[in-house]
Amino acid sequence: MSPLVLHVTGARPNFPKAAPVIAALERRGVRQLLVHTGQHYDRNMSEIFFRDLGLPEPDLNLGIGSGSHAVQTAAMMTALETVFLDERPDLVVVYGDVNSTLAAALVAAKLGVRCAHVEAGLRSFDWTMPEEVNRVVTDRLSDIVFATSPDALVHLAREGVDPDRMHFVGNPMIDTLLRLRDRFDGSRVVTELDLPATYAVATLHRPGNVDDPATLDRMVAALRRVGDRIDLVLPVHPRGRQQLEASGLFDHPRVHATEPLGYLEFLGLVAGSALVVTDSGGIQEETTVLGVPCLTLRPNTERPVTITHGTNRLVTTEGLAGHVDAVLAGDGPTPGVVPPLWDGASGERIADVVVDVLASAD
Repeated sequence: MSPLVLHVTGARPNFPKAAPVIAALERRGVRQLLVHTGQHYDRNMSEIFFRDLGLPEPDLNLGIGSGSHAVQTAAMMTALETVFLDERPDLVVVYGDVNSTLAAALVAAKLGVRCAHVEAGLRSFDWTMPEEVNRVVTDRLSDIVFATSPDALVHLAREGVDPDRMHFVGNPMIDTLLRLRDRFDGSRVVTELDLPATYAVATLHRPGNVDDPATLDRMVAALRRVGDRIDLVLPVHPRGRQQLEASGLFDHPRVHATEPLGYLEFLGLVAGSALVVTDSGGIQEETTVLGVPCLTLRPNTERPVTITHGTNRLVTTEGLAGHVDAVLAGDGPTPGVVPPLWDGASGERIADVVVDVLASAD
């Protein structure tokens, strides 16, 4: 039987990264299996993305759901171990830095199954971020690491990763953005919220921003100051919904909550906005390519290329309103040169490496 590649996804950021890889491998006739752990189980956080991105329905949906990091990761490992033993994949491909990524890499390593990590080498050097732990451990366990930017290669080399394991392929998430850009459409939300022509978008969900009451209070005050200047739309992530609704943020007449949005609708909203306020890694990359000013409410970023080559700036809650004023005055971050290999062909480059690896194992 021909070699089997098993893809593990689990959360919204994984899907636009996986879609071009799966499509490129399908064109090469590679046998594949798509597993969705169910880490994101809300329809608009998961199911709608499969439709928007043209992803095949998962062959297996493990339905893990939410829980603490330990509970969620352990449940994923238990379920994935059964899947790997039943299916006997020749290669497991994992994406990004979520708990599903770590769980699959750990199980593959324990079972002696080769693992490839797409989006390897990103580092914030902030060990308070669960994602940083996931990134570093996954890269250490993976047999093949696919880097999206040159700085990622530097980090991997410093950590002693064998150069033969490292491949600079560009950013497959940007493949998806470029492929679907003509279909972006945020008009429904604009109409329903009666937004003016100039508006901003915010996305906030990281524990460092929404879990600590004092930090949340400062963030809410900062967002209300933004609302004094410009209408602000906030699709509410399930993770921070309760805290944000209880904070009184949405009592401000120009701060608008909406449900999580599908890929095409959300990026349509972003593409039409004057600026984005976020703590998301992926949105820093998407706004870089879209040319939309991005203000990242974090002290660090694992994607510095979005600052050197894109429209991203790191800001504090205290300085946020001033940065918004600068953007509205035309003095904010402006589009730079698109990062190298963010050209829509990353999935093809990844597929070429995977095919070579599978062939060399025969």
